Amino acid sequence: MPLKAIREFLKLEASSGILIVAFAVLSLGCANIPGLADLYKAFLEIPIAVRIGALALDKNILLVVNDFLMAIFFLLVALEIKRELLQGELKGQLALPLAAAIGGVLVPSGLYAGLNAHDPVAINGWAIPAATDIAFSLGVLALLGSRVPTSLKVFLITVAVVDDLAAIAIIAIFYTGQLSLVAFLLALAGITGLTAANRLGCRNLGVYFWIGAFVWVCVLKSGVHATLAGVAVGFAIPLHVKRPDGNRFALARNLEHMLHPWVAFVIMPLFAFANAGVSFAGVAADNLLDTTRLGIGLGLVVGKPIGLVAGALVVVKLGLARLPEGVGWRHLAGIGFLAGIGFTMSLFIGALAFEDAGPALAVSVRLGVLGGSVIAATVGYLLLRVTLRPVPAD
Repeated sequence: MPLKAIREFLKLEASSGILIVAFAVLSLGCANIPGLADLYKAFLEIPIAVRIGALALDKNILLVVNDFLMAIFFLLVALEIKRELLQGELKGQLALPLAAAIGGVLVPSGLYAGLNAHDPVAINGWAIPAATDIAFSLGVLALLGSRVPTSLKVFLITVAVVDDLAAIAIIAIFYTGQLSLVAFLLALAGITGLTAANRLGCRNLGVYFWIGAFVWVCVLKSGVHATLAGVAVGFAIPLHVKRPDGNRFALARNLEHMLHPWVAFVIMPLFAFANAGVSFAGVAADNLLDTTRLGIGLGLVVGKPIGLVAGALVVVKLGLARLPEGVGWRHLAGIGFLAGIGFTMSLFIGALAFEDAGPALAVSVRLGVLGGSVIAATVGYLLLRVTLRPVPAD
């Protein structure tokens, strides 16, 4: 990834993180201020319906955000992952961030599962502390300014990209409902159409949009989570296409630039507003440490940094990778804590895991994610503040 592109990405994501925090705080206020709580709940339950003949899509605002807008988010994630794999930081240098990300998924998930193995419902949330919120983590890193070397920023971006890919796989495998074979086969047909457009060098984004919309509807009706349609569309869009004059046009990169502002400044803040509003009414000090909340909190604050550092340590000791230039193990531990800022992604996986489990578990998830993310962000910031020296801007 060119240095200029990295700087633009970091600037955008850091600004987005601040806005997401503001909307999350706003949603918490709405959920806990008398008079606003009922309005907040009623707003999220406003019905939205689209009917075309026998086809009907009946959702409320909360589900529109989680099923439709998040599909656009995952479309952008897929575009970024594809570019990084084929021509960016992940090309030929995957061992260290891959091992770190795998450790950062396995250890917090195992910690949560160990604490909740006795509960057949709560155990479904094992993947909640495995997620990383790239907007928040980069936002905290940006607060350190010139102290942070570019190599450390790129490492965090790369780990977060691999982490997003792991989250996509987890959602596809473990959080898919009852499958409708007809809708699923139609979705596969649509994906085949996307692949054909790619192979034929189609330059018209409208073709990918309309086929992608068809795939999204089919995936939604199939029982597979609708956000995965965004992943399929993102991977199908070619990085470059040939113009009639023989020159190449960066189709995927152009779409990334189009989507980034909408995802960063509209979709993710709306997601935070719709999903972070947890009421603290009736929450007593003696039930703050139930195993669901404790598993999420410890997974994010303890499991993430331990897993990330352990994964990196294994491949470095085996001689398969080396630490980025200017980065030591204490710095990597600080990045591990920042990777424990799960927030939006953890809330999203929690909503899938406990979709039909009732409000009590939903509250536990939100409290665990919010508490764990705040602690992880604070510790990560302080650790990096102490261990990093200011460096001249590149």
